[in-house]
Amino acid sequence: MITLKELAEKLNVSISTVSKALNGSNEIGEATVARVKETAKMYNYKPNRVALSLKNSKTKTIGVIIPDILNHYFAKVLYGIEKESAKQGYNIITCLSNELYEKEANSLELLANGSVDGFIMSIAEETQIKKKTDHFKDILDQKIPILMFDRVADEIDCDKVIMNDFQVAYDATMQLIKEGRKNILLINNIDGLSVGKLRAKGCYKAIEDAKHYDSSLIEMKIAKISCLEAEIEAFLNTHKTIDGIVAIDNISGVVALNSAKKKGYIIPKEMSIIGFSDDNVLPFTSPKLSTVAQHSDAIGEASVQILVNRLESKEPTDTVIRTIDFSLNLRETTL
Repeated sequence: MITLKELAEKLNVSISTVSKALNGSNEIGEATVARVKETAKMYNYKPNRVALSLKNSKTKTIGVIIPDILNHYFAKVLYGIEKESAKQGYNIITCLSNELYEKEANSLELLANGSVDGFIMSIAEETQIKKKTDHFKDILDQKIPILMFDRVADEIDCDKVIMNDFQVAYDATMQLIKEGRKNILLINNIDGLSVGKLRAKGCYKAIEDAKHYDSSLIEMKIAKISCLEAEIEAFLNTHKTIDGIVAIDNISGVVALNSAKKKGYIIPKEMSIIGFSDDNVLPFTSPKLSTVAQHSDAIGEASVQILVNRLESKEPTDTVIRTIDFSLNLRETTL
């Protein structure tokens, strides 16, 4: 039997258009309604009555879609989501996109079929690179709310929980400038993501605003994590004047520290390093890495609070964009 998604693909329209046409919505033109109904009849499309009945009642369940469960940041956000969901009387169903657009879209479609009341998610890398957003619009058109955290789509009107990625990267770079670092390396392993672009902009803006310090910035973009160590070591071999590093993902700072030590740099006397990372890496670095604390569990808790408020509000509420505070934790790799 043909599904709603397959019917939409045959008609080359969105899932929400097919759904509205079959339900006689006045938002859809008469010609489109007639074409949809004719095609549905041709392929003997039958709506899922169980799903329809579920969608008309509350499941007290939230769908959570995250890009990578092995990433400690997302694991801690998920911990915050689970803890706050239980507190609010909600269950969660968690899906992994594994950074793939197709898996993300399929997870949304699967859970939107009556299994959850709303979604909390961070966008897959492939989705951001390809700039695909129609699958989000389809879910929102079905009146199922989405809350995005960390990686968000600016063009999608939904609730969001973010960190001020521009400002925190600006502050980290300014810290190195004020230490007197003249040749700063920006390691960018997440250039394709919205957060990576914002952090890079923050670093460049700090250099621009501190011209009187006579500091410069070189950006190093690394496409694959597997190449991280080799590329950083090769870069330090050919750029021997580097005396400061800002690593804007949660792996590169540790790798940069180890590479600099291997090259014989005295940290922080000869080079300062700041990374973006949670506390899971700190026991394994010597000296202790200075980091931006992302407060991942607080992001998860805030995401649930905002979504549940929307689900349980009896009146329409305005779109919420909440910014979670960050902290710059200076330890042994900065002066």
